[in-house]
Amino acid sequence: MPQGSRLDTEGIFTWHPTVGGMHAIKDAVHDYVEVDGVAQDLLDTPAMQRLRHVKQLSTVRLVYPSASHTRFEHSLGVYHLACQALAHLGIDGARAEAVRAAALLHDVGHGPYGHQTERIIERRLGRHHDDVHHVLEDSALAGVLESHGLAPDVVAGLIAGDGKLGQLVSGDLDVDRMDYLVRDAHHTGVPYGTVDPGRLVRVLRFVDGTLALEEGNVATAESLLVARALMNATVYRHHVSRIAGSMLERAGERLLDGTDLDPETFARMTDAELLASLREYEATANVADRLVERRLYKRAVWAELEAVPELVLESDVGETRALEREVAAAADVDPSAVIVDCPGRPSMPETETRVVVGGSVRRLHEQSPLVQGLQAAQRAQWRLGVYAPAAVQDDVAAAAEQVLGLETE
Repeated sequence: MPQGSRLDTEGIFTWHPTVGGMHAIKDAVHDYVEVDGVAQDLLDTPAMQRLRHVKQLSTVRLVYPSASHTRFEHSLGVYHLACQALAHLGIDGARAEAVRAAALLHDVGHGPYGHQTERIIERRLGRHHDDVHHVLEDSALAGVLESHGLAPDVVAGLIAGDGKLGQLVSGDLDVDRMDYLVRDAHHTGVPYGTVDPGRLVRVLRFVDGTLALEEGNVATAESLLVARALMNATVYRHHVSRIAGSMLERAGERLLDGTDLDPETFARMTDAELLASLREYEATANVADRLVERRLYKRAVWAELEAVPELVLESDVGETRALEREVAAAADVDPSAVIVDCPGRPSMPETETRVVVGGSVRRLHEQSPLVQGLQAAQRAQWRLGVYAPAAVQDDVAAAAEQVLGLETE
């Protein structure tokens, strides 16, 4: 290896010195990501290094074996696209440096298995993964930011989408979405997330403080909408991933309820650390083994939106758990053998994307004939799931249809 270069411990990224002390990191999606300034110093903090051990697609890799990429490399991709967008928009100096830091740090608030434990953390700690004020107060991160003249609370606000420039990090046209769609498509091998991030960042503009796509880019906005809709159907909401994620969430709840593990420690675990804790606790060991060996629960019920009563659709977490216990009692099985998975109502935030048309800013749903069809497709694809071990699948199915009042054929 040439002097001055280094290969990280995972063998994913190679650092090559370039002019002016900047480094270029080889990336599977964006080729080379040039890193300097605050970003270069943030990369070696414990909070960023933890993201090497949190998979981007968590339980989706049980469906797509090659989807083993991490939130660390995704964060580098978001940083890269943020740099390109800032350059195109002519934003530089301290404001640009704050956005670059926010782009790199936008996922440090994620817990183990990412979105699969997000609801547990929200219920226990009362915060979303985008609320990272507490994380940025960590001495290592705060020290790096402040050494570059950046206030941690300002960077945390940008991650939450605050202000004009926060839209670049968290908004309808954010660089986070641009990177994860193309990266997730690349690593799963599916052809559906093929947006053109290079094009997207080059047609961004601010109109009266609102981030929008320049005139003539309705089709560009539609590409983002279509990619997200197709990735939802084939990757993000695949039934196997939903089953595994639901099992993991219930096991995480039992782990916190039955041990002295505190929620703050839980939220800062890696994927492997959480799995090890689940295997060590008797009440969750079986589920952990099932996840490791891919012996997942089966679909006892898979019901369309129109078949589900309003009462079930509107149930909160406590009410859903009560329904699970009622179904288990009716089926005469252990309560842990029943999972009711009722997703939120279908939504498509990308339809709010702003596009300049005829000199005025319009939302995509006001301009695109594709929107209505994609929204209808999303409703048609929506499913309520009831999951159970194969041995009791039929008994749970009959009990669930009765208890939940499902209108099945």
